Amino acid sequence: MMTPPELAEIYRGYIDCLNRQDWGGLGRFVGESAHHNGRLLGLSGYRDMLVNDFEQIPDLRFNIDRLVCEPPHVASRLAFDCSPKGRFLGLDVNGRRIRFAENVFYRFENGLIVDVRSVLDKVAIEAQLG
Repeated sequence: MMTPPELAEIYRGYIDCLNRQDWGGLGRFVGESAHHNGRLLGLSGYRDMLVNDFEQIPDLRFNIDRLVCEPPHVASRLAFDCSPKGRFLGLDVNGRRIRFAENVFYRFENGLIVDVRSVLDKVAIEAQLG
């Protein structure tokens, strides 16, 4: 089993992979049977989800605000400061700059992400669009 520092290093590598949009390297971090919020996406579906996120939010950048590692789990609070192009979470953002957080829980198997549970702070976005 990995130690918390080893798992944190893998997770930071994953976040770096996302920020570089290194889709070819995503398989070093995400398993073939990956689930997201209870849905089986697999590696290819997970990649498609992320590619779509970057298409909708060209200035998207994942920033680790808090990180807790207790193998095989990672809990992270990600901070975002970005400008989605159109609708985001059903809201008309239309290029306005917004700041919000995502609370994410991951489960790893054999060093790969196999389950992700994610909640975005939609209330914070609604307050900014007021």
